[in-house]
Amino acid sequence: MPIVAPATMMATPLLPATEGFGLNLDVLNGNLVNLAILIPVLLWFLKGFLGGILSRRRETILQDLHGAESRLAEATAQLEKAQVELAAARETAQTILRDGQARADAMRAEGEQRAIAEMARLQEEAKADMDSEARRINNELRRSTSEQAIALALQGLPNALSPKKQARLLEATINSLG
Repeated sequence: MPIVAPATMMATPLLPATEGFGLNLDVLNGNLVNLAILIPVLLWFLKGFLGGILSRRRETILQDLHGAESRLAEATAQLEKAQVELAAARETAQTILRDGQARADAMRAEGEQRAIAEMARLQEEAKADMDSEARRINNELRRSTSEQAIALALQGLPNALSPKKQARLLEATINSLG
């Protein structure tokens, strides 16, 4: 293969020269001019297109940030409110617990007092029943003893008094009555 010097290399057009466009491979001659034309044209066309997209994206991001900030502020306010309500609920629960304990203690003490009073009442009733029963039995014994004594006295009375003594006794009884 023969070695060709770079100076002898020429640009070969891809399209025939009659059509108007071609690829210039000469770097020093063509690319700088092409780039100098292409870059400002691209910047001018893409400026409006990319600028609009970036502007819309920036507005969307800002709206999202503002929305997030407002939601954060709202959530913070709700958290503070919930913490206040939690503290109030805890205090209410403590109050209810203390009141319930005091009520339970009072009910227990009241129940003990009622039990003691009921026991005293039952003891008094039992004592009264025993006293009443003792009086009833005592009265029954007296009556029974009296009836037996009267029956014995009546049995021996006709024989103990003579008819003369009976007349004097009747007379004394009538005089005392009347």
